[in-house]
Amino acid sequence: MTVKAIVTGHSKGLGEGIASALMKQGIAVLGVSRGAAPSAASLLTEAEVDLSDSAALSAWIASPALRDFLQDAETVFLVNNAGTVQPVGPLAAQAPDAVLRAVTLNVAAPLALAAAVVAAKGDAACRVLHISSGAGRSAYPGWSVYCATKAALDRHAEAVAQDGDDKVRCVSLAPGVIDTGMQGEIRSSSVDAFPMLERFIALKEEGGLQSAEQTGESIVAYLLADAFGNKPVADIRG
Repeated sequence: MTVKAIVTGHSKGLGEGIASALMKQGIAVLGVSRGAAPSAASLLTEAEVDLSDSAALSAWIASPALRDFLQDAETVFLVNNAGTVQPVGPLAAQAPDAVLRAVTLNVAAPLALAAAVVAAKGDAACRVLHISSGAGRSAYPGWSVYCATKAALDRHAEAVAQDGDDKVRCVSLAPGVIDTGMQGEIRSSSVDAFPMLERFIALKEEGGLQSAEQTGESIVAYLLADAFGNKPVADIRG
């Protein structure tokens, strides 16, 4: 059976960990990101696309790249990993253009790619995995945009499950707190912008962050499991 995967934000952090774990399983990966992966791999094809730019994403979806990559696939995975925590801060401190970029990257791009992949996959079975967050299920001060965008992915997965397409499974998964560049961004926030700052500094100092590599392996094991899709909103931590 030929399995192929599309992973957004594959060039660093959790996306790199997921792409690497997929390729260890012999699965060809199309990585979609603003930049290239740090090292070449025989199973990796890359597309440089700014997913926060709706026009650029629309142009790429309209190109033959996605359909060409998937043309002989019997099973297709889409991992919507790319995202941003910015803007961080109360509503009055949020730049509207930053909000627009975040909503495009965190919500519009995953939803558009899910629709595009299902349209391009032919008769292949499809598993769509949104990388969500506990912030999509609980509100945090300073994270109104991040919380709202992750909650949108959760509702999307639930609604897709209700569509009843037996060839499409969709899950919005909270992966835990991972030692990535996003965590560095969070720790560089001010307490005024993000009142829970000390908690995230403590997680780093006390060794409470998961590695991107180990989390990538766990996510791919979840993606490959027969039970994938039984719970459209899930948490890998249990």
